[in-house]
Amino acid sequence: MSDESKLPSGDLLVVLRHGPHGSLWLREGLEAALVAAALGQRVSLLFMGPGVAALAANQQRGPLEQKGTLPMLEMLPLYEVEHLLAVEDDLVALGLGAESLAVPVERVGPAAVAALMARHPLVLNF
Repeated sequence: MSDESKLPSGDLLVVLRHGPHGSLWLREGLEAALVAAALGQRVSLLFMGPGVAALAANQQRGPLEQKGTLPMLEMLPLYEVEHLLAVEDDLVALGLGAESLAVPVERVGPAAVAALMARHPLVLNF
């Protein structure tokens, strides 16, 4: 996506920078997005860095038997969280093509991240 005017805007952008295992950051970010959406906020999610691993369709339990985040991702449409974005370079680095993602995402270039953040009055980083 090269045209920044096509980037979504909304009330809240939740940036997910941590992988699905090893910490609770990703799960807490998804929970914050779901709560905000349930309260009527227009929420966008941006997966970047290790956070794009949460999008993998074949998630397994973590080494300490942590649950994957796939069930939470599948709930997003029910809460009208419609804008799921991921940094293209990070998807490529993990070898995640469209066919290996659990949910469809809009791919953005690294240069678009700042513009995306500017289009949301509130940005939460997890």
